[in-house]
Amino acid sequence: MTVVKSPLSQQSLKTVGDALQGALVDLVDLSLVAKQVHWNIIGPRFRSIHLQLDEVVSAARTASDTIAERASALGISPDGRAGTVAKTSGIDTVTDGWVKDAEVVEIMVAALGSVITRMRERIESTDEPDPVTQDLIIGITAQLEKQHWMFQAENV
Repeated sequence: MTVVKSPLSQQSLKTVGDALQGALVDLVDLSLVAKQVHWNIIGPRFRSIHLQLDEVVSAARTASDTIAERASALGISPDGRAGTVAKTSGIDTVTDGWVKDAEVVEIMVAALGSVITRMRERIESTDEPDPVTQDLIIGITAQLEKQHWMFQAENV
């Protein structure tokens, strides 16, 4: 059942829908990974990294809502359910238990790098079929790249 009719062709809608769904899953999982290590970080840089993780969680949650609402506006039903995220996310899983601050930085550099790589692929794939969606993905990718830079700077 389609309640909302998109102005995009079926082929464009498929391409854009895949990009939006993939972005949604990655962003939801990024927020979960960041929150998991946020709760379990230990070490001398605890406070600064703990606070930075809150920034990532907030940015990822806001971006996931923006992406899901764009999908809905195009008549695509977004799927952010836990099972869907677990099956389709491209982010590596995080171990349980306490995590040293240096390892948290490595986890976040890898997670952000992984999401950014796929977001850049989505930027390319949405160029022709839907520049509006592409623009949203570009803006979100810029925010992720800023966080990626900040975590990388922690490793120096």
